[in-house]
Amino acid sequence: MNNFINEKLLPPVMKFVNTKAVTAIKNGMLYPIPFIVIGAVFLILGQFPIQGVQDYLNEIGLGPIFMQANNASFGIMALFAVFGIAYSWVRDEGHDAVPAGMLAIVVDIILQPDTVKSVTSIANPERVSTAWQVSGVIDKAWLGGKGMIVAIIVGLLVGWSYSWFMKKGFTIKLPEQVPANVAASFTALIPGAAIVTVATAIYGIFKLGFNTTMVEWIYATIQTPLQHATDGPLGVVVVAFLPVFLWFFGVHGATIVGGIMTPLLLANNADNLALYKAGKLTLDNGAHIVTQAFMDQFITVTGSGMTIGLVIFMLVRAKSVQMKTLGKLEIVPALFNINEPILFGLPLVLNPLLAIPFILTPLVSGFATYAVIAMGIIPPFNGMYVPWTTPAIVSGLIVGGWQGALWQAVMLVMTGFMYYPFARKYDKVLLAEEQGDAQPSPADIEKLEENPAN
Repeated sequence: MNNFINEKLLPPVMKFVNTKAVTAIKNGMLYPIPFIVIGAVFLILGQFPIQGVQDYLNEIGLGPIFMQANNASFGIMALFAVFGIAYSWVRDEGHDAVPAGMLAIVVDIILQPDTVKSVTSIANPERVSTAWQVSGVIDKAWLGGKGMIVAIIVGLLVGWSYSWFMKKGFTIKLPEQVPANVAASFTALIPGAAIVTVATAIYGIFKLGFNTTMVEWIYATIQTPLQHATDGPLGVVVVAFLPVFLWFFGVHGATIVGGIMTPLLLANNADNLALYKAGKLTLDNGAHIVTQAFMDQFITVTGSGMTIGLVIFMLVRAKSVQMKTLGKLEIVPALFNINEPILFGLPLVLNPLLAIPFILTPLVSGFATYAVIAMGIIPPFNGMYVPWTTPAIVSGLIVGGWQGALWQAVMLVMTGFMYYPFARKYDKVLLAEEQGDAQPSPADIEKLEENPAN
């Protein structure tokens, strides 16, 4: 099985993962993360989990102020993503990448609607509704979760086309005497003009031919179905099984799967957050079950494989020196969801004795969490983004209230029971190896020399 996976299965997977497109997405999605984290802090302050505190903050006027910071960071994550993806592609091609990132922002905004419309219901039965429209504006909704798929598409296409122009030499070359920063601005002129012209033509085709925009069309025909696809059992399998399956063979599964799934999971987060702000966070109103919080707080919490139960066994019950030593080293990182010391030190990688709980634990947690939300036992997660290093229970409280914290604790206790028999067996194996490899002490050697018969 090991040979089959390493020789037949992993090569095509890694070939796909290392393509220019996936690499650009994976690297480009790192750029929004600091601003998402910053925005998440202000989101927690602006939408405080305790209603009494939230009411007080709104009463004194601080709630809306905190949300302004959130809207300017977390709320425009697609704008950061489109820059990062185009920038990463062009940088990896060896060209000055900042103009490409800025160009991607321009294209992304060109393809969006330039009007904001609203229909407000009127209580008077004789007047059904009143509609208004504001033109010449940028709708910030398309710069956040709703615009993530477009950001990926635009970032990739701009990165590819800009690099093509650079390779072909279709640029304005100025004499060497011209300052480098001035020359660089003219270098981007021709590819920029061509790409903006094409983007404008695409906007015109959608506007005049279909009375919509490319962003709205992609959201309706591509992003929404993809979000719903990730929001079912298939999504649970992808985020719960693939990371640990790849990790078992030494491949950083969380980074690979997260790089691909993060845009969709963050979009699901954004939808839930909008419902949470409106007081309508229910499945009947379209809330998602599988979100970024679902993956971070209930699949990879305490590290890929949810290994906190294994670490506690190593710290408390293990008898082998290797397990006890690694347990002491790993307990603090595990509290912050870092478990590389035992992935490679125990190891969990390519360890057949621990493979079953390592792979099954996230699946059990994932499907159990999916079930309790689907059955209405705990509410959907509120869409708040919690940094992945946030300790368990605290993160569960932030994304799901007391129900989320309690359920997270139940899932972590479950990991202990799942890991226990396998960890106990592996501990015996290590102990036997340590005792078999034990060397006689100097005192034992001296006794043998004095009395060879012994």
